Amino acid sequence: VKVKIPFGNKYLDAIFSVPEKKSAYGVILTHGAGGDMNFPHLLSLADYLAARGVLCLRFTCKGLNVAYRTKAFKAVVEYLKLSDDYKLSGVFLAGRSMGSRAAASLIHQLSQDDEDDDFIQGLICLSYPLHRPKLQSKLRDEDLLFIRCPVLFVSGSADEMCEKQLLEGVASKMKAPKKIHWIDKANHGMVVKGRTTDDVMEEINAEVFSWLRENTELEHK
Repeated sequence: VKVKIPFGNKYLDAIFSVPEKKSAYGVILTHGAGGDMNFPHLLSLADYLAARGVLCLRFTCKGLNVAYRTKAFKAVVEYLKLSDDYKLSGVFLAGRSMGSRAAASLIHQLSQDDEDDDFIQGLICLSYPLHRPKLQSKLRDEDLLFIRCPVLFVSGSADEMCEKQLLEGVASKMKAPKKIHWIDKANHGMVVKGRTTDDVMEEINAEVFSWLRENTELEHK
């Protein structure tokens, strides 16, 4: 279901992947610095989740400014929260690369603004860009350290923007319940020599769904 979400004086393009039965929980999903909501990894995850009873709303927000992307994410969360068509108990914010930074930034911001109600249930970071390539001295961990809701990281063990030891170090300092799932030998784009894209996506999608089940009442249905 295609929708246009009001954002300031314009609209964000978005698409709902709707499960057959009414969903209690949803995932809001966005792309990295390049691409849009039709990036193959996002499409694959949205279809996988909807087929298993989880509503997925993915949206496009072009712009390389994290603060701008965070504002857009907030507009999408508010839109879904007030939606009459899909009355959800809660949502998980998910993003790929820069999209996951925007999601983390929004969760941190809402907790500071005392807008931290129970609607946002957790954070899913696909290829979180912890640092620029070869710039491991400057970590983008400030938002992660303040988050309290459950966090799932799915990262490649050969990600040039997220060195394994550094992410594990940040995770050890986080107050939130967290889990890291490493895709062996994957780079930032989740490419693994000798494995097909579909094979890698199956591993990622299954991990995300399994974690969602652990963090909601999905398994009781």
